[in-house]
Amino acid sequence: MKKNTILKDTIHITVITLVAGFALGLVNEITKEPIAHQEELAKQEACQAVFAEADDFTETIDISNAPAILEEAGLAGLADINEALVAKSGGESVGVVVTVTDHEGYGGDIQFTVGISNEGVVTGISILSIDETAGLGMKADTDEFKSQFVGMSAEQPIAYTKTGEEGKIDAISGATVTTNAMVNGANAAIALYNSIQ
Repeated sequence: MKKNTILKDTIHITVITLVAGFALGLVNEITKEPIAHQEELAKQEACQAVFAEADDFTETIDISNAPAILEEAGLAGLADINEALVAKSGGESVGVVVTVTDHEGYGGDIQFTVGISNEGVVTGISILSIDETAGLGMKADTDEFKSQFVGMSAEQPIAYTKTGEEGKIDAISGATVTTNAMVNGANAAIALYNSIQ
């Protein structure tokens, strides 16, 4: 009698597991395309946010040499270059949009896009993913902080300051780690930009 109960329970659990697995697979298949579509929309919005004058971000730039570029810039292991796109306006290239992930954030990885014009000027930064401390590191996602990057030259690496030194990014008070991560991520994009010029 006990063996019968164990066998029935095993069959029930197996059937439940198979049905649940099938249902999860079905849900995954149904949601895969809408999720990919939303991710593409978010990427396009981020590109537009950092390069307002561009209207096309479909041409990709080969980033296979990114590890060597980051090594040369002293950023190997600190940041990754995820993607680089040509920013076009009316079919003409006006710059690049680079997506980077910096691994030095206080709360983990920070992923963002950086726009750089053909004239070698940073046109904007848009954060895609950040999980920093509320009220401190999360200030990196404010217009007040991100706007400091706009207009910075891409001819040399960007630096930050705690003393208001001109020509540098003002560090977020109490969140130097986050500031450093953002600056290094921007410098990864700048290093790639300079390698393709």
